[in-house]
Amino acid sequence: MDLFRAAKPTVLVVDDTPANLGLMAELLKSAYTVKAVNNGVRALALAELEPPDLILLDVMMPEMDGYEVCRLLKARPNTRQIPVIFLTSRGEVEDEQHGLALGAVDYITRPINPPILLSRVRAHVADASSAKTMRVNNEYLEFEVVKRTRQLAALQDVTILALASLAEKRDADTGNHLRRTQHYMRALSKHLKPNSRFNDFLTNEMVELLFKCAPLHDIGKVGIPDRILLKPGRYEPDEFEIMKTHPALGRDALLHAGATSGEMLDFLEIAKDIVYSHHEKWDGSGYPLGLIGDAIPIPARLMALADVYDALISPRVYKAGMSHAQAAAIIMQGKGTHFDPDMVDAFACLGDEFQVISERFNDTQAELISKAEYLERAF
Repeated sequence: MDLFRAAKPTVLVVDDTPANLGLMAELLKSAYTVKAVNNGVRALALAELEPPDLILLDVMMPEMDGYEVCRLLKARPNTRQIPVIFLTSRGEVEDEQHGLALGAVDYITRPINPPILLSRVRAHVADASSAKTMRVNNEYLEFEVVKRTRQLAALQDVTILALASLAEKRDADTGNHLRRTQHYMRALSKHLKPNSRFNDFLTNEMVELLFKCAPLHDIGKVGIPDRILLKPGRYEPDEFEIMKTHPALGRDALLHAGATSGEMLDFLEIAKDIVYSHHEKWDGSGYPLGLIGDAIPIPARLMALADVYDALISPRVYKAGMSHAQAAAIIMQGKGTHFDPDMVDAFACLGDEFQVISERFNDTQAELISKAEYLERAF
């Protein structure tokens, strides 16, 4: 016995006449595993339980005719792909058209010609096998595409967090600043989605991309000398000019990353806008380019408000944090000068949510002490 011989294809024969069932079984048994039932209800149950490779289906049967059986087979997910051949004595053109319209692959009238019947059964079983193989291959490819897409998304997330963490380690801010600004950005973006000025840009996908890229906003600070970056007080004019180079340093790092990969990925484009332009101001008084109004990229405008608000409420070793009301008053004063007016209006509606975010990701005393000790060692 050959253990590796391929299993015979299975043909389900459905006919209420025992003689017809016997004839088909005898004709097909050498090449196929034949299963036979004498009514439509049993045919549907068996096809659902053990889908055959092909069904030979009589039309004229009591209780449920072959047309209804075929219609139900094609309506069910587990059986719709099974090829159905009508095998009947009803030979009118209208009968054949009706059967094919229901989804049958063929329509054979009695009396049968055995060689022709076998040839057509063999052809349809082969076609069904090829189609099944193609479906399986396509499902596998789709699975691999989804898997690869998830892997790339995870790699992107890890890369962003690694870069952001690198900058945060040298900054006086805590890691919670990155988390808070992420959530402020998401809240603002979601609130502004219905606004006609932003709805084309702020898709659901873009809102999540902004959330992921927000922690990179100060990545350029890795290039600022410690004596300036970690200075616990106001900068001298020349020190501030050096600090103002961090947006360009961050942008250049991201451009280099894009050039190395061979293409500027979407998340790098968005991150570049945030990194390079989040210190621009609506009235043109910001840096590094002095952009005005809508010339400032939307991601950068969102980050500008989120970053300033968090800087105002956050305690540092050299200052106490403001209350939400105090910080909100300063944000409102910056409407149309520092910040996009519509974004300030959105902020005004989101006061409670901003406070919840700030409390959820509040800096602990241990984190503040840790940063204070780092600053003391640096100086």
